Order: sequence, then C-alpha cells, then structure tokens
Amino acid sequence: MTMDGLDEFERNLAAEKAARDSADRRHGKHRHHHRRRHDEAERGRGDDADRHRRHRRRREKSADDDEDESHRHKRSRPSDDTDREPRPVRDAWMTAPSAVVVEHMPRPDRPKRPRASPQRVIHSRELNKSLNKPEAAEPSRPAADDDREKYTFGDDGSSWRMTKLKAVYAAAEESGRPVEELALDKYGSLAEFDDAREEQLELERRALYGEGYKQCERPTGKLYGERNRNTLAEVEDDDDEPEPDDEPQTRPEQSRTQAVDHTSLNRLRAQMMKAKLRGAPDAAKLEAEYNRAAAAAEAAPSTPAVVILDAAHSRHLAGRGKEVQASSSRRRRSRGALSDNDDMTVEDMVREERRTRHDGDASSARRQAERIARDGRFTDGLDYLDDNAARLARGVHRSDVALRAAAAADTQRMARALDRCQLCRDEDDGGGDNDAGRHRRRGHRAPVVSLATRVFLTVAPDPEITPGGAVIAPLSHRATLLECDDDEWHELRNFMKSLTRMYHDQGRDVIFYENATSPDRHAAMVAVPIPYDRGGLAPAFFREAILAAAPEWSVHAKVIDTSARGGLRRSLPRALPAYFHAWLGGIDGGLAHVIEEPRDWPSGDRFAREVIAAVVGEDLEPGLARRHARWVPGDEQRRVGDFRKRWRPFDWTRLLVEGGEE
Repeated sequence: MTMDGLDEFERNLAAEKAARDSADRRHGKHRHHHRRRHDEAERGRGDDADRHRRHRRRREKSADDDEDESHRHKRSRPSDDTDREPRPVRDAWMTAPSAVVVEHMPRPDRPKRPRASPQRVIHSRELNKSLNKPEAAEPSRPAADDDREKYTFGDDGSSWRMTKLKAVYAAAEESGRPVEELALDKYGSLAEFDDAREEQLELERRALYGEGYKQCERPTGKLYGERNRNTLAEVEDDDDEPEPDDEPQTRPEQSRTQAVDHTSLNRLRAQMMKAKLRGAPDAAKLEAEYNRAAAAAEAAPSTPAVVILDAAHSRHLAGRGKEVQASSSRRRRSRGALSDNDDMTVEDMVREERRTRHDGDASSARRQAERIARDGRFTDGLDYLDDNAARLARGVHRSDVALRAAAAADTQRMARALDRCQLCRDEDDGGGDNDAGRHRRRGHRAPVVSLATRVFLTVAPDPEITPGGAVIAPLSHRATLLECDDDEWHELRNFMKSLTRMYHDQGRDVIFYENATSPDRHAAMVAVPIPYDRGGLAPAFFREAILAAAPEWSVHAKVIDTSARGGLRRSLPRALPAYFHAWLGGIDGGLAHVIEEPRDWPSGDRFAREVIAAVVGEDLEPGLARRHARWVPGDEQRRVGDFRKRWRPFDWTRLLVEGGEE
C-alpha cells in the first residue's frame, strides 16, 4: 500500500513537470512572436518619423533659401534664446574709458657719425713725400664744369666752338700777342682752350678717316696735361741752371742753330707741314726754325757717328733694378751668375714685365730650355718635376756680359737686315741714321713715287700679277704694320684712299694685303688691282685658301674677321710676330690669319700672289704667281713714269709740298 502510493506520487510529479514544461514552451513561442511584432511596429513607427523629419527639413531648407540673404544670418533659434542664461553685468568702473592719456612720439633718427678717412702712412724711405699733400703734387687738371662735360665732339654747338677757337688764333695773328694770353681772356682758363683744340684735332681726324672713325667723344684733358708737364719741366730746367754770376754773359746762341740729326729734322719738318695744313698761327715760326735747323745740318761737318749700345737701343741692356741679386756662392758669383730677388716689390715686377713683354712665348720656352740644360740631374718624368718644382720655377738670369753680347748680336742682325732691305732709305734720301749707310748698302733700292713725312709709295716689284700695282711702306724699318704709330697709320690710310680712288677711276677694284712672316723684313702693304667684277669673289677665295693652308690644330682661330672688330689694330696684338692680313671691300678691315709656324707658311708673297691669280682667273704666264718678286734695275724708270702720270691727280702728298696750289 505504501509502495503503490509512492509510485503514484512520482507519476503525479512527472505529469506536473511535463505540464509545466509544455506550458513554458507555449508561452515562450507566443512571447517570441509578440516581440517580433512589437519590433516591427516600433521600426515602422521610427521609419515614419524619419521620413517626416527629413521631409520637414527639406521644407525648412527651401523656405530658408527663399529668404533674403541679409536676414539669413540674423536668425536665432528660440530654443537657444530660452535656454541661454543672461550675461552678467559688469561694474561701471570696468567699462569706463581710461583716464590716463598716452601720447606716442616717434623717436628721431640719430645722426650717423662720418667715417674718418684713413690716414695714409708714408714710409720713411718713400721718395714721393707729397702723397699726403695734394697741393704740393703735380698740378692736375682743374675740376671740369658741368658745361664742359655735357657737350660731345661734333654736336650742335661744335661749329660755334670752332668759330670761337679760330677767332682766338686770328686775333693772336693780328695783334702779335701770345695765343695763351688771348685764350685766357676769351675762355677764362687754358683748360677750356685746350679742350677746344682737342675737339678741333678730333674733327680733323674724323674728316680724314671717315664718318665711322671716333677716337674720343668728350674732352679728355690730354692737351692740358701735356701743357702742365711742359711747364713743370721748364721750371725744373730753370732751377738747375747756374747763377748768372757763375757763368759768362756772352754765351753764343747755338741752341737754336745747333746741328741736329736727320730724325729730329724730319720730325720738325712734319710739325711744320701739319701747322701749314691746319693754318696755325705758329706755322711761320716753325718754318723759320726748320730752315735754321736744316742750314745748321748742312753746315755741320760730316763725321761718322759712333754707335754706342745702351739701354735706349736694346731692351737687353735696360736697367733691371731689383729684379735680380748676386749669387751667394763664391764660385757662381765669380762667373757673374745671378738669382731671383725674393724681395721684389710690385713696381719691380711691373718693370720686369714691361722689359720682357716683347720676348713672347719663344723667350719663355728658351729660358725653360736653358734651365733644364743647366740641370745635370734632370729626368724627364713627373716624379722629378714634382720633387724639384720650386727649383725649376726659379728664373734663369744672364749676367751683364751675356746681356751685352745678346744686344750686340741683335744689333748685328738688324744691321744685316737693313743692309739687304730694299725699302729702307739712305741718309741722302732723308731716311738714314748715319753716313755709313751709303757705302754699306748692298742691292737695289725700291724707287720712290710719292713721299710723305713718315710713309712713302713705290711701284710693285716685278713681276706683277696685274699691271699697275703699288707698295706702301713706312720710312722706319718696322717688322709689322702693327708696330707703326698713329702718324704712320694716318699716312698709310691716306695712301690707301688715294689708290682706291685711282683704281676705281680706271674701272678696277683693289686688294691690299700684308704678309708679315719675318722679324727682319721691312713691313709693307701691297696694293694689287683686279677687275671690278671679280672683287666680290675675293673674300671667298682668301677664306678657302687660308683654311687650306692653316694647320689642322692651332691655338688661334684660323680666320679672323677684322672688319667686325674695328680694324686690324683692334683685332690683333701689337707684339704679334707673324700674321697675314688682306683688306677686302674697303680699307677698314678684312681677313687675317695668325701664322704660328712661319716655316710652314709659303715663303715670300707666294700665298697672296697665288690667291690673287686665282681670283683674276685670266690666262697668266705659267709659274708667274710662284716667282719671287723684287725691284730690279732696268724698266723701272718706264714703269715709274707711267705710274706717276696716273697717280698725279690723286696724289695727296702734293698738299704737303705745294700747299694745295696747282
């Protein structure tokens, strides 16, 4: 009974448990469905709210866009105004303006103290003691006024200034008073008078050389500086003269009638001719002085002059100053050996450069070769050169005996060159230096067709490529035309202009050329006439010939266009030893070639003769261009006579002799 009741109790518990489980399952399923429906309802309500919210925002935005732009920024949200707390009110003393008035004043600029000019310290051994005393130095040109610096030569007021200058000369000639005295009255200072003289000379050069020639455009004060230097020299000469008590008063006036050499006589004659051409008032005075000097030269006894070699005749004997010093070794000092002076100043270096600047690269190479030859341990290698660079860099200086021997050798070489030169004139022609030139000359001289003061004209040597050629040469023996001074170039250009007019009158063109290949040869310019229609082909022929004859590798440009650089003198250096230049299409420039190896260049004038023969293009005698031309006696008188007849209407030198009167 008991066991049956227990089993029934357990079955009831199990049934109740099963009933609870099923009830829980049914409740959970119903709750799940209820939650899902609730979530979907909530989500639907949220989506509707979002849609309404977005729609409301779009309406508000469109309404805001329609409002005026000025009121758009003034809106405020009511919620912010209601929620915002009122601002605190500050006390009156915090908002009242300041009672302290602050005035701002600019700070004045402090004046800068002028820098004291550095005091020049003069060494106790300085020779120029007047460096700190400008008033004691050489009188310089006074400060130029603005009016003198404003004008240029040849401007609108140039004719007025020239008229004023001529009036001063005319007044001096009429009254007999010195020109300087009248210039002071007219100009107020000699500086302005010298500026007018300088402008007159510049205008004369422009009229002579052409419109393109301009040496200077404004006053440079050169003439006034020369006047001051001459005044100082006269004052020093007066100071050096002895007192009248120490010298007898009856001193013969032989300074004016003292015999002068032919070089000084030629210079005096040139000054007289220039004064006549300018119409200067002192022309008569110069002519009288020249006549006295010429008479004294004729009356002087003809004694052979003794040539003394000194520093004025040879650069080897020029004073070397402090360039060298005696060797410290007794053996080397006994042989006259010299060494470099390490205490040379800048002035000593400049003096050495001026003394040796004409030696060129060949002299530097020779000194280097002498230095190597004296080194018995020399080895041709970079290691030896690096180890002995300081010793090899020292200069090799020759003793005074060696320098005098070199000067004597140069003099003998020049004497032989003058002896064989056909263009050098003897003393009887007015171009020599002593009487020995008459009997020591060998060979035939070139005939003179026209003679100026510094340059002369002769016929071309025979045989000629084309008939009627001429040669222009300076009276002085020059190695190249680049060594000629301004006066010589002035006369050279006059001859070139006159020859060009003469050939053009004959219906022919002309080619001028210079072939400077030897330092012993007399510089000359050869004029060769060619047919007028072949003149335009000459530049192309010469350019191609120079390019063919020039070496493949060279330091300088093979062809130099001198017309684009202002002429020959502005295109090539004066100390250039060898070159060839042809004036083509005018007298202001052409084509030039620097001859670096004269031995490889055609000898004589063969190069120019062959090119001109190719330009002419006529049937010439076979081998005519290759023949060496010389002046030989024979038919020269006939050639000179024919040339003078054609040359006389264009001879500008007649103005020097005849004064322009026919």
